[in-house]
Amino acid sequence: MIDYQAILDSIAIGCSSLKERGNIASYIPELRKVDGSKFGIHLVDAKKSNFQAGDANELFSIQSISKVLTLAQAMGMVGEKLWQRVGVEPSGDPFNHLSLLEMENGVPRNPLINAGAIVVADILVTHLTNPKTDFLAFVRELANDETIEFDQEVAASEQRTGFRNYAAANLLKSYGNLKNDVDTVLDFYFHQCALKMSCKQLTKAFYFLMNRGECQQGRSYLTLRQVKRVNSIMLTCGFYDEAGEFAFEVGLPGKSGVGGGIVALLPDKYCVAVWSPGLNEKGNSKLGMEALEKLTTATGQSIF
Repeated sequence: MIDYQAILDSIAIGCSSLKERGNIASYIPELRKVDGSKFGIHLVDAKKSNFQAGDANELFSIQSISKVLTLAQAMGMVGEKLWQRVGVEPSGDPFNHLSLLEMENGVPRNPLINAGAIVVADILVTHLTNPKTDFLAFVRELANDETIEFDQEVAASEQRTGFRNYAAANLLKSYGNLKNDVDTVLDFYFHQCALKMSCKQLTKAFYFLMNRGECQQGRSYLTLRQVKRVNSIMLTCGFYDEAGEFAFEVGLPGKSGVGGGIVALLPDKYCVAVWSPGLNEKGNSKLGMEALEKLTTATGQSIF
């Protein structure tokens, strides 16, 4: 029997002693205000037992981690038709690069880069009656937590400074791969990225991807085939041009965000979330990456 609590305690102690923590994202003004010394980790296993250390209950901006949740909601609504508008290949580029989008005639490489997530947002804007309200309700239902909210200040900050996202959306529109108004889609996209959640809330929300599509409350959201698709995309595309490094070092499907969060999971075993705001040169949480490598090494558990 693995003592997850002892392992998380050890990881938290080890990470708290490290001086090199990376740099906090500065291109979104509101994110600059975050305390770079924060570190939290939370794990929930298949038996719904919870283990945590550090600042696991503190709220932070989940940013691109939200792309997995919008992808799951869109897949549940439109199924395989989604793949007519977005690919499934790793980009090999940073999350906000646009060169591939033009080379490939407006079809984003995958749904976890910004352009791909904007296409997914467009799908949800088309199919949801009240997109922001309905998406928030979906996340709250997954996590069984009505307290989850958008951070309106972060959303407004992104709206003021998201010039590359406006460029991506307009490029998508020019190729006919954006059906709704650019401002409407981006308003939804900026809000999804501005969800504020804790490590504990994230593990509850992502539990269904560890548990064959079924959340902690026993409701099914995706088929097993769809869960396999989402998890495989997280493994190959969840860390942009560092996806190979994460698979090599950690060996789990996962997704990062520039708010310093990372969610990862081992199917049928556990879901884990870690938060440390300082990012490495690739835009992923520096201590988060190290913590998850220590976790899979100490437990001997990964998909490989």
